[in-house]
Amino acid sequence: MASGISAKHGLLTTKCSVFHSLQRNILPHAICIQRPTEVKCIRASTNSTAESQHNEKYCIDIVRSRDYDGFVSSLLLPEDARRSSLALRAFNVELAQVKDSVSQKTIGLMRMQFWKTTVEEIYRDDPPVQPVSAELWRAVKKHYLTKRWMLRIISEREKDMEDRAYRNLQELEAYSENTQSSLLYLLLESLGVKDVHADHAASHIGKAQGIVTCLRATPYHSSRRKVYLPMDICMLVVLEDYLQRVRRVDFDVFHPSLQKRNPLIPIQLYFRSWKKTY
Repeated sequence: MASGISAKHGLLTTKCSVFHSLQRNILPHAICIQRPTEVKCIRASTNSTAESQHNEKYCIDIVRSRDYDGFVSSLLLPEDARRSSLALRAFNVELAQVKDSVSQKTIGLMRMQFWKTTVEEIYRDDPPVQPVSAELWRAVKKHYLTKRWMLRIISEREKDMEDRAYRNLQELEAYSENTQSSLLYLLLESLGVKDVHADHAASHIGKAQGIVTCLRATPYHSSRRKVYLPMDICMLVVLEDYLQRVRRVDFDVFHPSLQKRNPLIPIQLYFRSWKKTY
């Protein structure tokens, strides 16, 4: 009897030892399989959040440094649309600075093609790994932004790579409509505004903004020996200035003073444009 009990206890002991052995050998592996997965999920979530914050900060920094007026305006928008506004303005800045940041037109056109492809990929939910692209994709998904306005901005900036002055004020207005006004249409969409009267106002505001930007950039362009003011306006002001100078010297076209450049021409152009008297 005692031996039977001993045998039973021995059997039980053997079973228990086998069970504990299996527990030690199997369960730790099961835990190891689960824990890395959990850690991986946590890390992925953390990395995703950090990347999103980095993308947002990148857009804020580039808009603040390159388009301060737009940056301040974006801060006044509702929180729901503020981040999308900064993404759109960062997109506009990226396109605007291509012309001045490349030494060859071909390189500039390649960058424009990159942004065309990027917009197409954004609307296929496959944006490239680039801060502005990621933020733009987020804005598109959130507000259902119209792709046509983005492509129109790119196309107009691409044509502007020709690096020539506008022939007349109408050309400058058309350029402003396709760039500045298109950006405003997108900003209205991010605010949930879909109204024909608002679009009409945005069209005029965009044209005015484009003309003002051209005027404000005149000193910078002059330092690089370039002129982008409409040629018809420039010609009228320059001709009028020359005729006045000829009259002062009693119509002596050989007078030495007429051979000197008038340094006040840019200021006169700005003043005439501001008064809208050409």
